[in-house]
Amino acid sequence: MEAIIQEGRTVDEAVEQALEKLSINKEEADIRVIDSGSKGIFGLLGSKNAVVEVKVKFNPVKTGQDFLENVFAQMQIKASVETVDHDTASEQLLYNIISPDLGIIIGYRGETLDALQYLTSLVVNKKADNYYRVLLDAEGYRGRRKQTLERLANKLARKALTTGRKVMVEPMPPHERRIIHITLREDYRVTTYSEGKEPYRKVMIVAAEKLDNK
Repeated sequence: MEAIIQEGRTVDEAVEQALEKLSINKEEADIRVIDSGSKGIFGLLGSKNAVVEVKVKFNPVKTGQDFLENVFAQMQIKASVETVDHDTASEQLLYNIISPDLGIIIGYRGETLDALQYLTSLVVNKKADNYYRVLLDAEGYRGRRKQTLERLANKLARKALTTGRKVMVEPMPPHERRIIHITLREDYRVTTYSEGKEPYRKVMIVAAEKLDNK
Protein backbone atom coordinates (compact mmCIF):
# COMPACT_ATOMS: atom_id res chain seq x y z
CA MET A 1 0.00 0.00 0.00
CA GLU A 2 1.62 3.27 -1.17
CA ALA A 3 -1.32 5.67 -0.85
CA ILE A 4 -4.49 5.93 1.15
CA ILE A 5 -7.53 8.20 1.31
CA GLN A 6 -8.59 8.73 4.90
CA GLU A 7 -11.46 10.49 6.65
CA GLY A 8 -11.35 12.04 10.10
CA ARG A 9 -13.11 14.59 12.25
CA THR A 10 -10.27 17.00 11.47
CA VAL A 11 -7.49 17.14 8.90
CA ASP A 12 -4.90 16.35 11.58
CA GLU A 13 -6.85 13.33 12.78
CA ALA A 14 -7.27 12.01 9.24
CA VAL A 15 -3.54 12.47 8.55
CA GLU A 16 -2.53 10.70 11.76
CA GLN A 17 -4.79 7.73 11.01
CA ALA A 18 -3.44 7.46 7.46
CA LEU A 19 0.19 7.63 8.65
CA GLU A 20 -0.50 4.87 11.17
CA LYS A 21 -2.04 2.63 8.51
CA LEU A 22 0.93 3.21 6.19
CA SER A 23 3.41 2.75 9.06
CA ILE A 24 5.32 5.93 8.17
CA ASN A 25 5.97 9.30 9.76
CA LYS A 26 4.99 12.70 8.43
CA GLU A 27 8.42 13.36 6.87
CA GLU A 28 8.00 10.24 4.73
CA ALA A 29 4.63 11.28 3.35
CA ASP A 30 3.11 13.51 0.68
CA ILE A 31 -0.16 14.88 2.04
CA ARG A 32 -3.04 16.37 0.04
CA VAL A 33 -6.16 17.75 1.67
CA ILE A 34 -9.18 16.73 -0.38
CA ASP A 35 -11.78 18.23 1.94
CA SER A 36 -11.01 20.18 5.10
CA GLY A 37 -14.45 19.26 6.50
CA SER A 38 -16.83 21.43 8.49
CA LYS A 39 -18.15 21.49 12.04
CA GLY A 40 -21.75 22.20 11.07
CA ILE A 41 -24.27 24.00 13.24
CA PHE A 42 -23.35 23.84 16.93
CA GLY A 43 -20.67 21.34 16.00
CA LEU A 44 -23.30 18.68 15.22
CA LEU A 45 -25.88 19.37 12.53
CA GLY A 46 -24.45 19.25 9.03
CA SER A 47 -20.93 18.44 10.17
CA LYS A 48 -18.65 16.85 7.56
CA ASN A 49 -15.48 14.85 8.01
CA ALA A 50 -12.17 16.00 6.63
CA VAL A 51 -10.70 13.87 3.82
CA VAL A 52 -7.01 13.59 2.98
CA GLU A 53 -4.87 11.60 0.59
CA VAL A 54 -1.55 10.44 2.02
CA LYS A 55 1.12 8.93 -0.25
CA VAL A 56 4.37 7.29 0.71
CA LYS A 57 7.10 9.65 -0.45
CA PHE A 58 9.57 7.95 -2.78
CA ASN A 59 12.80 7.18 -0.98
CA PRO A 60 15.49 5.82 -3.34
CA VAL A 61 17.78 4.74 -0.50
CA LYS A 62 15.12 2.73 1.32
CA THR A 63 13.74 1.34 -1.94
CA GLY A 64 17.09 -0.19 -2.86
CA GLN A 65 17.74 -1.50 0.63
CA ASP A 66 14.28 -3.06 0.95
CA PHE A 67 14.65 -4.74 -2.44
CA LEU A 68 18.01 -6.32 -1.57
CA GLU A 69 16.84 -7.49 1.84
CA ASN A 70 13.77 -9.08 0.25
CA VAL A 71 15.92 -10.86 -2.37
CA PHE A 72 18.19 -12.32 0.31
CA ALA A 73 15.18 -13.39 2.35
CA GLN A 74 13.73 -15.18 -0.69
CA MET A 75 17.10 -16.86 -1.27
CA GLN A 76 17.24 -17.82 2.42
CA ILE A 77 20.60 -16.11 2.75
CA LYS A 78 21.60 -14.36 5.96
CA ALA A 79 22.74 -10.90 4.95
CA SER A 80 22.48 -7.32 6.11
CA VAL A 81 22.52 -4.31 3.80
CA GLU A 82 24.07 -1.06 4.97
CA THR A 83 23.99 2.25 3.16
CA VAL A 84 27.54 3.53 2.79
CA ASP A 85 26.75 6.55 0.63
CA HIS A 86 23.36 8.03 -0.17
CA ASP A 87 24.20 11.38 -1.62
CA THR A 88 20.96 12.01 -3.45
CA ALA A 89 22.34 15.38 -4.57
CA SER A 90 24.97 13.60 -6.69
CA GLU A 91 22.39 10.88 -7.44
CA GLN A 92 24.62 8.03 -6.30
CA LEU A 93 23.70 5.22 -3.94
CA LEU A 94 26.29 2.83 -2.51
CA TYR A 95 25.29 -0.23 -0.52
CA ASN A 96 27.56 -2.67 1.30
CA ILE A 97 26.43 -6.26 1.87
CA ILE A 98 27.59 -8.13 4.96
CA SER A 99 27.02 -11.87 5.05
CA PRO A 100 28.57 -15.21 6.01
CA ASP A 101 27.56 -16.36 2.51
CA LEU A 102 29.59 -13.83 0.52
CA GLY A 103 30.71 -16.45 -1.99
CA ILE A 104 27.12 -16.99 -3.13
CA ILE A 105 26.34 -13.26 -3.19
CA ILE A 106 29.48 -12.31 -5.14
CA GLY A 107 29.47 -15.26 -7.53
CA TYR A 108 32.14 -16.11 -10.09
CA ARG A 109 34.33 -13.01 -10.48
CA GLY A 110 31.51 -10.82 -9.18
CA GLU A 111 28.88 -11.89 -11.71
CA THR A 112 26.10 -12.39 -9.14
CA LEU A 113 26.98 -9.12 -7.39
CA ASP A 114 26.88 -7.32 -10.74
CA ALA A 115 23.47 -8.86 -11.49
CA LEU A 116 22.13 -7.74 -8.11
CA GLN A 117 23.50 -4.26 -8.73
CA TYR A 118 21.77 -4.11 -12.11
CA LEU A 119 18.42 -5.29 -10.71
CA THR A 120 18.61 -2.87 -7.78
CA SER A 121 19.27 -0.03 -10.21
CA LEU A 122 16.18 -1.00 -12.22
CA VAL A 123 13.99 -1.07 -9.09
CA VAL A 124 15.29 2.25 -7.75
CA ASN A 125 15.03 4.10 -11.05
CA LYS A 126 11.61 2.71 -12.00
CA LYS A 127 9.83 5.40 -9.98
CA ALA A 128 12.61 7.97 -9.57
CA ASP A 129 12.32 11.36 -11.27
CA ASN A 130 16.10 11.46 -11.74
CA TYR A 131 18.50 8.64 -12.58
CA TYR A 132 20.43 7.21 -9.63
CA ARG A 133 23.72 5.37 -10.08
CA VAL A 134 23.50 2.31 -7.84
CA LEU A 135 26.69 0.60 -6.65
CA LEU A 136 26.89 -2.64 -4.65
CA ASP A 137 29.89 -3.83 -2.67
CA ALA A 138 30.34 -6.88 -0.45
CA GLU A 139 32.72 -6.35 2.46
CA GLY A 140 35.35 -4.62 0.31
CA TYR A 141 35.20 -7.03 -2.65
CA ARG A 142 35.16 -4.22 -5.23
CA GLY A 143 38.37 -2.73 -3.89
CA ARG A 144 40.15 -6.08 -3.83
CA ARG A 145 38.98 -6.87 -7.35
CA LYS A 146 40.20 -3.47 -8.56
CA GLN A 147 43.67 -4.15 -7.16
CA THR A 148 43.71 -7.57 -8.83
CA LEU A 149 42.79 -6.05 -12.20
CA GLU A 150 45.41 -3.32 -11.86
CA ARG A 151 48.10 -5.94 -11.21
CA LEU A 152 46.82 -7.99 -14.15
CA ALA A 153 46.91 -4.94 -16.45
CA ASN A 154 50.52 -4.15 -15.57
CA LYS A 155 51.56 -7.80 -15.92
CA LEU A 156 49.99 -8.14 -19.38
CA ALA A 157 51.45 -4.80 -20.47
CA ARG A 158 54.92 -6.12 -19.62
CA LYS A 159 54.14 -9.24 -21.62
CA ALA A 160 53.10 -7.15 -24.63
CA LEU A 161 56.34 -5.16 -24.41
CA THR A 162 58.51 -8.25 -23.94
CA THR A 163 57.00 -10.36 -26.72
CA GLY A 164 56.12 -7.54 -29.07
CA ARG A 165 52.76 -9.20 -29.57
CA LYS A 166 49.21 -8.07 -28.98
CA VAL A 167 47.92 -9.39 -25.66
CA MET A 168 44.26 -10.18 -25.13
CA VAL A 169 42.61 -9.83 -21.74
CA GLU A 170 39.78 -12.26 -21.01
CA PRO A 171 36.22 -10.96 -21.56
CA MET A 172 35.06 -8.65 -18.78
CA PRO A 173 32.06 -6.44 -17.99
CA PRO A 174 32.37 -2.73 -18.96
CA HIS A 175 33.34 -1.42 -15.51
CA GLU A 176 36.21 -3.93 -15.23
CA ARG A 177 37.48 -3.18 -18.74
CA ARG A 178 37.51 0.46 -17.74
CA ILE A 179 39.88 -0.33 -14.86
CA ILE A 180 42.31 -1.95 -17.33
CA HIS A 181 42.15 1.07 -19.64
CA ILE A 182 42.63 3.58 -16.81
CA THR A 183 45.51 1.62 -15.26
CA LEU A 184 47.49 1.70 -18.51
CA ARG A 185 46.36 5.10 -19.73
CA GLU A 186 49.51 6.87 -18.47
CA ASP A 187 51.89 4.20 -19.82
CA TYR A 188 53.01 5.70 -23.15
CA ARG A 189 54.64 2.39 -24.13
CA VAL A 190 51.33 0.60 -24.66
CA THR A 191 47.93 1.27 -26.14
CA THR A 192 44.66 -0.37 -25.14
CA TYR A 193 41.35 -0.77 -26.94
CA SER A 194 38.30 -3.01 -26.71
CA GLU A 195 36.92 -5.32 -29.35
CA GLY A 196 34.14 -7.89 -29.66
CA LYS A 197 30.51 -7.86 -28.64
CA GLU A 198 29.01 -8.13 -25.16
CA PRO A 199 29.26 -10.24 -23.12
CA TYR A 200 32.50 -11.37 -24.78
CA ARG A 201 33.99 -7.92 -25.33
CA LYS A 202 37.63 -7.82 -24.22
CA VAL A 203 40.56 -5.43 -23.85
CA MET A 204 43.53 -5.68 -26.21
CA ILE A 205 46.97 -4.43 -25.12
CA VAL A 206 49.44 -3.49 -27.83
CA ALA A 207 52.98 -2.13 -27.59
CA ALA A 208 52.84 1.44 -28.94
CA GLU A 209 56.04 0.91 -30.96
CA LYS A 210 54.51 -2.09 -32.71
CA LEU A 211 51.40 -0.04 -33.46
CA ASP A 212 53.50 2.77 -34.97
CA ASN A 213 55.38 0.37 -37.24
CA LYS A 214 52.21 -0.96 -38.86
